[in-house]
Amino acid sequence: MTHATPPPVQVVAHRGASEDAPEHTLAAYRRAIEDGADALECDVRLTADGHLVLVHDRRVNRTSNGRGAVSALELADLAALDFGSWKDREESPDWDADPERTSVLTLERLLELVADAGRPIPLAIETKHPTRWAGQVEERLLFLLKRFGLDAPPAGGPHPVRIMSFSARSLHRVHAAAPTIPTVYLMQFVSPRMRDGRLPVGVRIAGPGMRIVRTNPAYIRRLQDAGHSVHVWTVNEPEDVQLCADLGVEAIITNRPRQVLSQLGR
Repeated sequence: MTHATPPPVQVVAHRGASEDAPEHTLAAYRRAIEDGADALECDVRLTADGHLVLVHDRRVNRTSNGRGAVSALELADLAALDFGSWKDREESPDWDADPERTSVLTLERLLELVADAGRPIPLAIETKHPTRWAGQVEERLLFLLKRFGLDAPPAGGPHPVRIMSFSARSLHRVHAAAPTIPTVYLMQFVSPRMRDGRLPVGVRIAGPGMRIVRTNPAYIRRLQDAGHSVHVWTVNEPEDVQLCADLGVEAIITNRPRQVLSQLGR
């Protein structure tokens, strides 16, 4: 009796190749694609005038030269800020002249980049919560995915997008509106009511942080025994990559896609 070889671990570029370029910039995603990342991860927030932009934090203070909450700023306000020169300025003083490394990136522009990549590149899109816009984030996200033809899987193939969140309510909204889109329940810790491996209704993919994997590998086995896929974030150190590979997780989300691919023999 022969056994099918399991598919390789999917290497997902966390906010792009964010170790080598400023996170969530066009340069970071171009680098991830060039490095051969299997998929791209991003965080989305809604601006005051209804645009989805790729910014992790609620406020822009950490990753730009501005201040304020993303939800209180319009896209034009964000476009006037520098989102890249904070990273390695002394080593790369020319970044000020490169908008791909310094400009805010919209989800629409990332979808255009993926469409022109020349190969299928799945997306792992995280909705950030809590937010003043409640379900409008998910509504706008699903609208954009439909516009780009990413709201349904191709015939006989995997879905090109999965939507992730720490908010079970957000994932419920997505599942109710677009039940074919896979959803990922992100976890910083293991909730007592989910220790047996269960996930929120409609969710089939668990997204534990690397700390959970290190301290409680048995929990990963319980998730797998319950029939769930496991996508781990954020996996940067070689020993963590090896542990995830040994546990047979389906996806590794990393700031270092090139190095992880190399370690996995790819």
